[in-house]
Amino acid sequence: MLDNFKKTRVAYFSMEIALENDLKTYAGGLGILAGDLLRSAASLKFPMVGISLLNPQGYLKQKISIFNNQISKPDSEFNFAKLQKLKTTTEVYIGKEKVKVGVWRYNIKNKNGFSVPVYFLDTNLESNSKENKKLSGRLYGGDRIYRLKQEIILGRGGIKMLKALGYKNIDKIHLNEGHGSLACVELLIESELKNLVDKIKDVRRHCVFTTHTSIPDSQEIFSLTDFLKYQADFPRELLKAKEIIKDNKINFTGLGFYLSSYANAVSKKHQEIVNELYPDFKVKSNTNGVDSEFWTATEFKKIYDKYILNWRKDNNLLKKVSKISINEIDLAHQKTKRKLIDYINKFSKADFKEDVFTIGYARRFVSYKRPEMLLSDIKKLLKINKEAGQLQIIYSGKAHDSDLVGQKMINNVLSIKNKLKGKIKIVFLENYDLEKAKLLVSGVDLWLNTPLPFNEACGTSGMKAAHNGVPQLSTLDGWWIEGYKENKTGWVIIEDFNMRTNNLYSLLAEKIVPMYYNRKEEWLNLMRNTISLNASYFNTQRNLKKYIKEAYKINKY
Repeated sequence: MLDNFKKTRVAYFSMEIALENDLKTYAGGLGILAGDLLRSAASLKFPMVGISLLNPQGYLKQKISIFNNQISKPDSEFNFAKLQKLKTTTEVYIGKEKVKVGVWRYNIKNKNGFSVPVYFLDTNLESNSKENKKLSGRLYGGDRIYRLKQEIILGRGGIKMLKALGYKNIDKIHLNEGHGSLACVELLIESELKNLVDKIKDVRRHCVFTTHTSIPDSQEIFSLTDFLKYQADFPRELLKAKEIIKDNKINFTGLGFYLSSYANAVSKKHQEIVNELYPDFKVKSNTNGVDSEFWTATEFKKIYDKYILNWRKDNNLLKKVSKISINEIDLAHQKTKRKLIDYINKFSKADFKEDVFTIGYARRFVSYKRPEMLLSDIKKLLKINKEAGQLQIIYSGKAHDSDLVGQKMINNVLSIKNKLKGKIKIVFLENYDLEKAKLLVSGVDLWLNTPLPFNEACGTSGMKAAHNGVPQLSTLDGWWIEGYKENKTGWVIIEDFNMRTNNLYSLLAEKIVPMYYNRKEEWLNLMRNTISLNASYFNTQRNLKKYIKEAYKINKY
């Protein structure tokens, strides 16, 4: 039995949780954040468990064809040896079918042996039908019905599994996005209270909801007809709630808000937007972070360990990075950059150089993130490369199977890369994953982020870069509105009212590239300030501590 089993206070429900590179249980930022938060729970010795789905086929394995197109297929490289299959099972109804649910466990352990278990629900069991076995298959695969069935397993199956495993002291169910909102419904149906109003109050007391998007297409919205077909026991009284039902559709984001006593957005700007979209709810703000120890490169960990005692236990202590000389920061960065350059040159013919200014852009390819902005005016880019200083550019990221626009963007980036061959070195690292992300956020000289304001709820890749002294160049969106400090942590891309022109190229030509090549001390001070001001605050230790105090309302544990 795990050492904190009887003390567990919070269950964290997330459709995806990123733990290790060969456990394909994540697609992108949502899963990365979930994994980071649970890792920080282990470092803070906070008694918490994670609940997710076992999807051994992963999100997608990306290959780039000779025609510069993304080819995606299920990922077959899932390391089951890192999980423990348990004998415990439970059952859920999907329509008229009874589906058996098994479970696998992964333990996140801190150096003192404290464990935060993560449970992965599995329907690939012999007693289930062929169709239901596949519900433990591919993350975000299939059609809307497939997604709905998976979310029934996650939400309702997750609550049932916690009880089957013997967890009796859980105070809060934390829903990381709307995918798990049916956990609230399961609690409501299981409630022994007689009055519906009392039942709802009791469920709300136990539930916490975090929303990560304000984009309707990214929310979990299902046809009410389909939903009721597979959730026949859904409390009919809730169908009258306008916050949940609209245009004969059920919104799982609204459902999560409605049945939770505490709800939050993931940045201050995101809070404003969500409160406008959902005026019936009081949505608070808790800006995301990243797990400092996980995302800090070995070279930087060594100098932090040398000069900032206990920074791993208290990430806020990174603000004391002024104790470290800029020369040591420079040396650490050169080592991380060398690792990245060696990796790129090993797997491509790019012939990158260690002394050339290197820009990194890596994230999901989707229209609002605008990955092509840097390549939108080739003449200006070539002029910067010739007059201000040489450039190297690294791209990486995937587009969803159904996102033809995102796939076209990948094709465009690769086509421009080929056109610029011999002029500016550009490489695209296919099949972006945790290990490539670690190399990139620590090895590039500048992190680029170009979302269309205000569509980025938070974004965390720049936070990872900041832990390695890498400044960010970004539009003023998401966390960057809070993280940007003029002349200290990076630069802001400013656009005109119609988003037709911006200062991206002028910033690179007049400020960023000249500083890198000609004013090294100023650049290194910028790197140190980035660690002190951004890494010390934008971490999941701070993020989780705020949840513990304000959402979970737990003073001692």
